[in-house]
Amino acid sequence: MKSVIKVCNMNTSDDISNINVAISNNQGVIACQINSESKEIEIIYDDYFVSLDNLIESIEDAGYAVI
Repeated sequence: MKSVIKVCNMNTSDDISNINVAISNNQGVIACQINSESKEIEIIYDDYFVSLDNLIESIEDAGYAVI
């Protein structure tokens, strides 16, 4: 499964790193590409192990707002 998530308060390289860790800690995440200019995160994952809602929750738990 491939999803694109938009995050509004991602501004620094630390933010990108924190979001990457938050997403990667989920079992089933295959790849994650973060674009700081468009503030979009493209995630490829196995939806047998993790849902889009779980990924969004991980990002929000790290302190970022998903739109």
